[in-house]
Amino acid sequence: MAEARALEKEAQSLPYYRPVGNEVALFEYAWRNRLPVLLKGPTGCGKTRFVEHMAARLGRPLYTVACHDDLTAADLVGRHLIGDGTTYWHDGPLTRAVREGAICYLDEVVEARKDTTVVLHPLADDRRILPIERTGEILEAPPEFMLVVSYNPGYQNLLKGMKPSTRQRFVALRFDFPPPEVEREILVAETGIDAERAARLVALAQGLRALEDHDLEESASTRLLVYTARLLRDGFDVLEACRAGLVEPLTDDAPTAEALMEVVRAHFGG
Repeated sequence: MAEARALEKEAQSLPYYRPVGNEVALFEYAWRNRLPVLLKGPTGCGKTRFVEHMAARLGRPLYTVACHDDLTAADLVGRHLIGDGTTYWHDGPLTRAVREGAICYLDEVVEARKDTTVVLHPLADDRRILPIERTGEILEAPPEFMLVVSYNPGYQNLLKGMKPSTRQRFVALRFDFPPPEVEREILVAETGIDAERAARLVALAQGLRALEDHDLEESASTRLLVYTARLLRDGFDVLEACRAGLVEPLTDDAPTAEALMEVVRAHFGG
């Protein structure tokens, strides 16, 4: 009984994440076996929250890097800085994670420059080393270190795809939006909204995701549903909450936004 209470208390202290399949077990197996992990899935489906949850679950520090076009290898590994009349070395987040046996999470890794992601290769295979060319140091990753990267396959093209030589160094997990019953549970747990309105929001999201005749780059994400549910829980007007939390983030085109609002009205009235 005491052990059960301890496990329940530990679960409540972790960043909230509702498993959908075997992703928690697979991540733990990968960490124990020193395997890097690749998360694939649409924006706002829970990839980042999953990594935060797993880092806390495993008791490891977490370094998160939001990748972008201007991200350089030095931004990850480190650089020499000048201060107090002297030059000193400053570790980047990847180097700090290796030194501390932490989890390093590179979010939307395909947004980084190709010459930047090459520095991951010796860490993501059986060598598990990080050569620091500017200092001549070669860091060996401790058993606790883990490299995790993510990207959205929906954005892939010739310029933004992940090279096979990089992708095949990882154990991969595919994420998607949760089933409706799970998504309802997430909204209630994350926001405190009542189950009835949570169900209506999820049904609305299902309707928006089913649209095929509108040029939307992304679907209505679970993250946007959480934002909308928080507005509703706090008493904001339902149609305006859906416009601000769901519709406007999905499109800049005014006619498309109005077409999406028709879907909202069909679900909520007004």
